[in-house]
Amino acid sequence: MKLLASLLLLATPLLAADPGSALREACAAKATATPVVQGADGWLFLPAELRHVSVGKFWGEDAAKVSKATAPENADPLPAILDFKRQLDAAKIELILVPVPAKAFVYPEALTGGNVTGPAPARADTFHQQFYDELRKNGVTVIDLLPDLLAQRNAAGGPVFCKTDTHWSGAGIRIASQKIAALLADKPWLKEAAKTKTVAANRPLEITGDLQGMLGTPGTETLSLRFVGAEASNGATPVPPERTSPIVLLGDSHTLVFQAGSDMHASGAGLADQLLSDLGIPVDLIGVRGSGATPARVNLMRRARSDAAYLAGKKVVIWCFTVREFTEATGWSKVPLAKP
Repeated sequence: MKLLASLLLLATPLLAADPGSALREACAAKATATPVVQGADGWLFLPAELRHVSVGKFWGEDAAKVSKATAPENADPLPAILDFKRQLDAAKIELILVPVPAKAFVYPEALTGGNVTGPAPARADTFHQQFYDELRKNGVTVIDLLPDLLAQRNAAGGPVFCKTDTHWSGAGIRIASQKIAALLADKPWLKEAAKTKTVAANRPLEITGDLQGMLGTPGTETLSLRFVGAEASNGATPVPPERTSPIVLLGDSHTLVFQAGSDMHASGAGLADQLLSDLGIPVDLIGVRGSGATPARVNLMRRARSDAAYLAGKKVVIWCFTVREFTEATGWSKVPLAKP
């Protein structure tokens, strides 16, 4: 009994030191709101994202307990991600995973009523860090964006997330593009690729975010976006994705916001556009407005099966989606890229 008591005493400070516990509790309390959670100073949050933050561990034996997957066998994201990597490895294609952190991880004070403009808080994504470590142990390259987003959350370019929208801002996209470009910069195939000349210019854009729309009340925010395109008499013309590119950008609407126009607010300022500027070549884009988990890979499968030579020229798949997909997606099925 004395030994057990001693172990409990040793464990207590470790549990108390978890910086994510308080945020998980706050998210759990607010995730029941519909359709939008209103934070401080006009910040809005998606309840599903807060629910994801609140659930804790989301893979392995815990997956089926916390996932919104329609089938328990598809609740765990880990087997599907590792299977996807295995298939890409067989095709000699590199996988780079780029999970987009939850807005509450970067601006927790906007949810809890603290000072958003103050120093960056400690990381609260305890379980996400553990999951990324598990992926890396299995050979998956993971770009962890949270340290950079926290460091630059109040930089001169503006917040790294939209206040009234579910997506990252232009500033957040720039951080992701630069991190990806730094990882690919020394690849021989990229150095040898013919470069596309582009121009870039920063311009303000006023938007009504999707969360503001769901809230049903008037409201806008102004963002600073970096528009990239081919030089034209009227400034710059967006360069469309290139299907023959060696780079596939795969994912959810975070790959489409400020790129696809219409409900994605703008064109020429999304992640694909910034990658074009930073890498010098267009990317092939497979973005899904719904889920970047299974549906995005299904779209990649369809493209590969419709063109037998499609995957032959690919060098890397950049898989980018919001972290809430780990529990809020309808499932993480294994998707065979090649025909059986």
